[in-house]
Amino acid sequence: MSQSPSAPTALIVGASRGLGLGLAREYLARGWHVVGTVRGGARTGLHELALTSAGRLEIETVDIAFAEQIAALRTRLAGRSFDLLFVNAGIANGPKETVTGATNEEFAHLMVTNALGPMRVIEALETLVAPQGTIAAMSSRLGSVADNTNGGWEIYRASKAALNMLMRSYAARHAGDRRAVLVMTPGWVRTDMGGPNANLSIEESVTGVVNAVISQAGKPGLRYLDYRGQTVPW
Repeated sequence: MSQSPSAPTALIVGASRGLGLGLAREYLARGWHVVGTVRGGARTGLHELALTSAGRLEIETVDIAFAEQIAALRTRLAGRSFDLLFVNAGIANGPKETVTGATNEEFAHLMVTNALGPMRVIEALETLVAPQGTIAAMSSRLGSVADNTNGGWEIYRASKAALNMLMRSYAARHAGDRRAVLVMTPGWVRTDMGGPNANLSIEESVTGVVNAVISQAGKPGLRYLDYRGQTVPW
């Protein structure tokens, strides 16, 4: 791989499409080296982006719903150092679905993909992040308990609130760590998940998210921020 010794490196987990792909593209545009992950063997937008990256984009495979795949990824990346670990993977259910209409399987699938899986990734890969690097997870403003005055998206909200709480627990266990720990909300974005009526393009969202993440580099502690860099209530 062609990489400048001085170029910062980002590991973006969940970069095959949507926001993750947008993040990979934005970091590359800013001169970073990027390792992005996809879930399976199918060709994705990330593979197309790699063709124009001049060797600055590497692609790894992991499905974060499976602990053994996370462990295998950790083994493959042994010896590497990253300035940023950004876990972006996530799924949603229907906005009007309530807990009374969800099966055990649907509930568990969202919780594993949106909360347990991302935390397993962070726990497995944290030692690869530079001592003054950044660990970030993509959450949602819908994960804010304080902001939930309208309801809707019940299971999705619960899964993102669970992610937020687990990130708080992680930060508490790592008090004194010099790394920034961020829970990010991208806004309402026109992706497959956000739908065509969302008020932000992927480019608008990821530009703001990357600006916010970079602004927190070297600032220890946990913060819950939106794509404008503003604090979100827990």
